[in-house]
Amino acid sequence: MSWSERAKQIRAIIFDVDGVLTDGRVGYGPDGVRVKFFNVRDGTAIRLALDAGLRVGFLSGRSDPGTLERAKELRVSFVYTGSTDKAATFDRLLDEQSLEPEQCLYVGDDVLDVSTLRRAGIGVAVADAAPEAREAADLVLESRGGAGAARETVERLLRAQERWESALTSLLG
Repeated sequence: MSWSERAKQIRAIIFDVDGVLTDGRVGYGPDGVRVKFFNVRDGTAIRLALDAGLRVGFLSGRSDPGTLERAKELRVSFVYTGSTDKAATFDRLLDEQSLEPEQCLYVGDDVLDVSTLRRAGIGVAVADAAPEAREAADLVLESRGGAGAARETVERLLRAQERWESALTSLLG
């Protein structure tokens, strides 16, 4: 089955966070407070996907208040953090969200994402992903993590589903 045919089955987009929605760097501010940066255009794309009727969520290996705050701000459908075994968490997510693997598009960047990239209906790796993640993915993006990877993913998916123009029209009024 082609990528565009598989794209039509997708009902949920699942993003790893560090290295996908961020550039993977972690900084520490005063009093040891962890700081990371999210791309604003990625956030707009996530809102477009949600408004188009897709479920969008985060599956992160790291527990971080910044991730939870970003998820709350974007009003994503679900958040799973602190996952040391992403394959097991993906299984839990499928069960709790009543999804099948082929209905999910997963975006990852590192070796911890390989099993989920392989199991999802479509596995996507960011441009600067680890070689193992790039090899496991069905699609390797042109965008790097934290630099428009979510935006590129959402646009490609909504275009394949023939919903990009209506999503833009809805956003722009």
